[in-house]
Amino acid sequence: MKRPFILIDMNKNPLTSEPMLLLLLLLLLPGLQRGAGARSVEGTPTGPLPPPLLLVSFDGFRADYLRRFPMPNLKRLYGQGVLVEQLTNVFITKTFPNHYSLVTGLYPESHGILASNMYDPVTHESFHVGPATDPAWWDEARPLWVTALDSGYETAATMWPGSDVAIGNRTPSHFLPYDSDGQGTMFTALYWEEPDWSGHIFGPDNDTAMSRVLKEVDDNVGLLISELVRTGLWGRVNVLVTSDHGMTQCSAERLIRLDDCLHPDNYTLVDLSPVTALIPLRVGDHGYDNSLTSMHPFMAAVGPGFRRGHRISSMQSVDVYPLMCHLLAVPQQPNNGTLDQARLLLLGAEPYWEAPVVVGMVVGVLLVLTTITGKARENIFKFGTTIHFV
Repeated sequence: MKRPFILIDMNKNPLTSEPMLLLLLLLLLPGLQRGAGARSVEGTPTGPLPPPLLLVSFDGFRADYLRRFPMPNLKRLYGQGVLVEQLTNVFITKTFPNHYSLVTGLYPESHGILASNMYDPVTHESFHVGPATDPAWWDEARPLWVTALDSGYETAATMWPGSDVAIGNRTPSHFLPYDSDGQGTMFTALYWEEPDWSGHIFGPDNDTAMSRVLKEVDDNVGLLISELVRTGLWGRVNVLVTSDHGMTQCSAERLIRLDDCLHPDNYTLVDLSPVTALIPLRVGDHGYDNSLTSMHPFMAAVGPGFRRGHRISSMQSVDVYPLMCHLLAVPQQPNNGTLDQARLLLLGAEPYWEAPVVVGMVVGVLLVLTTITGKARENIFKFGTTIHFV
């Protein structure tokens, strides 16, 4: 039996209603149940497989939403697991580059998806959000579903950036609608369009509107948890909840008017984003510098692979990929991520000293030793005492 893997993204068909989410869960949870029950794999050493992994992405979920709005279901999830308060994402802080970084562990300059809309001056080809099946845009990286194929997993994907492209001449094994008679699924990824859509329309500072949409988001998390409990999967699968970017408030008073700097005949408009935007037509937007906290999403996780009730302040989004590879026991492709921070989230993790802490301790010890030896040498000079330093 091949090991199964499924990746599903609802970017073009967002699950913003409970019936749609329930329908998707009814399609996917039987596969996760079979994945959780799998115990041996053809061509691999016998023994227990790692628990299945469920990855959930809420588009545009700004990190501080967790503090500003009541979200009891998400709090229940990370209260029994782990929380990364701020996930430092990649620049530009747009959906396509960041979602592809999550499944490759690479910065955009390495995986090639630099923005949601691009232009190649050599081939004179353009790339736009939507169906983009030309492998030339995607072949610089190997996403997790391709690596999983190499490791014997059954794979499935739909509407995740690049999932409909023959990357390295390979596509996922299955697409939605998922074949419930197939092999069990070991990796499932879900995508919600909210709260990104409402953040653009109302702006992240509109507490009334954002409170309403974030309650819907949290209710969907509650439905997900209840279905995992009902099917006996809660505590048997690893659940990782994150986002691609945050959101910031826009103002017509903070504009760089490009037409005042360059004549329109002197440039070609490629992408309408904060990097090249002329006039913000929306109240909220993203795409700004990824060092800004308003652009940062969060990450929460729960399951047999994670510690309970643990949190860290920050982590890089490219570190999510090696973390998922570790949880699925598949080899990493070359990537920009590391497990240095992510290992702190794992069950049974050994204490890990961050470099600044270690350097501070070493400097402190050296100062103490310098003081001690300095006083000893003073005593030698004053009293002629012989002390041998080893």
